[in-house]
Amino acid sequence: MKKRPPVLTTPSPIRRKRTLSGEELVLWESVAKQIKPLRKKPRPVKGAAEIAAKDAEAEQSPLMSKPIAAVPRKVAVAPAAPPPLAPIGRRERSQLSRGRKDIDARLDLHGMTQTRAHRALLNFLHHAHANGMTFVLVITGKGRTTGPESERGILRRHVPQWLGLPEFRHLIVGFEEAHIGHGGEGALYVRVRRTR
Repeated sequence: MKKRPPVLTTPSPIRRKRTLSGEELVLWESVAKQIKPLRKKPRPVKGAAEIAAKDAEAEQSPLMSKPIAAVPRKVAVAPAAPPPLAPIGRRERSQLSRGRKDIDARLDLHGMTQTRAHRALLNFLHHAHANGMTFVLVITGKGRTTGPESERGILRRHVPQWLGLPEFRHLIVGFEEAHIGHGGEGALYVRVRRTR
């Protein structure tokens, strides 16, 4: 049996830790104050005397240029976006239209003003969400699309827009036009989001 020659490895060069300059330390501290810690324990903060001493060293250094302006402390955090809407699946839509899947509740908005209809729809969806309903039917009515009063059918146009608003999106998963047996163009199947 032949012996293999030993493999020579070269030791990696030893790295020295570089200390932060006064300017870098001030910048690091301003960034560190803005970050939300993962742990509950706060980090020990260096005293103002140590920071002032390092700033004095930084000013004496010939390589240092102008000091960097302090980073603003307040950072605007955007609120969490509501979940996007998803269409109702083909199979579920088919089961709803054939009566194989129950519609848990109905809301008829006929004859209501926009303000009253908006409030009624929001209350209805809050109630459906709280009671664990899955599918509800919202009847808007078809309205007139021809004739001298072409402005009729306002709720039919506005309800889908309202359902896309953030105040409704956290209550519903999605919506689609209802089958002709449930009102067709003048009604919507709305899938209610489950409570967590």
